[in-house]
Amino acid sequence: MKKSVILKKLFVAVVLFSGFCSSAFGAQKLTEITENVYAYVDTKNSSKDSSFGANAGIIIGKDGIVVVDALISSKAAKRFLRDIRAISRRPIKYVINTHSHLDHTFGNYEFAKRGAVIIAQENAKKSMEKNSEETLNTIGGYGLTPYDMKGTKIAYPVLTYGDKMEIDLGDQKVELIHARYSHTDGDTIVYLPGKKLLFAGDILFTNYHPYLGEGNIEEWAKELDDIKAMDVEKIIPGHGPLSTKKDLDDMKAYILKFDQKAKELAASTGDIKEITAAVQKDMPQRPEGAWLIEPNIQMKYLKK
Repeated sequence: MKKSVILKKLFVAVVLFSGFCSSAFGAQKLTEITENVYAYVDTKNSSKDSSFGANAGIIIGKDGIVVVDALISSKAAKRFLRDIRAISRRPIKYVINTHSHLDHTFGNYEFAKRGAVIIAQENAKKSMEKNSEETLNTIGGYGLTPYDMKGTKIAYPVLTYGDKMEIDLGDQKVELIHARYSHTDGDTIVYLPGKKLLFAGDILFTNYHPYLGEGNIEEWAKELDDIKAMDVEKIIPGHGPLSTKKDLDDMKAYILKFDQKAKELAASTGDIKEITAAVQKDMPQRPEGAWLIEPNIQMKYLKK
């Protein structure tokens, strides 16, 4: 089965699983993480109406604002913009996409048309150019409706980097670092060394079962160790609450255990339901995203 078909089924699954629950994006608020840094964090009962629980945030400097991730649609991005403007009227200069997935990038257009420069690691841009238009054109397969996506257009990064990049906001430096091949091959971590704070993107899921379908487990585990070695006290994950280094350890233990268990089971049976039930029973319980376990197994451990 093609990955794109599995991904569509994956997102339909979350819509059905959540029962269209009302953790609406409009109910979220930008939380002050530290001085001049705000983020959406810790979405409960995640659904399509909350960008599937994706976090996003802003860094405010003397010369302007950097946005980290743009959420899933024009509607979500417009709400994000209103919330930003309730905090600061400084110009929004850049939007950093931590990776290519729709729940983090499909709001780009609303920022781009207002003059923001979209930035991503070069592999993330390539992935978006390959997949984003098709994804938007077949959005119903992801459990999203034309109403959900009204006004949404694809805006690609216009500025890319290879290994590292730095943005200077006058009184705040923002470091972009290309992670090891972890959640995707184009993951960016956004580091504020002066604040000992880091946006991890989907390298870290806290209290959420992670999406592993495109990941490199061995390198991902090493990346979590790399982040742990950094001078960081506060971590904004791609999904979940404000986190610490303990959550990095928990994430590493999760992905390694999942990988080992899924490989063992897939070697003895091709029954997806049987493997899913056994893995789910064996894994640490997390309150969000259990629906991801089956598609993770299908995409990564069973023959296509």
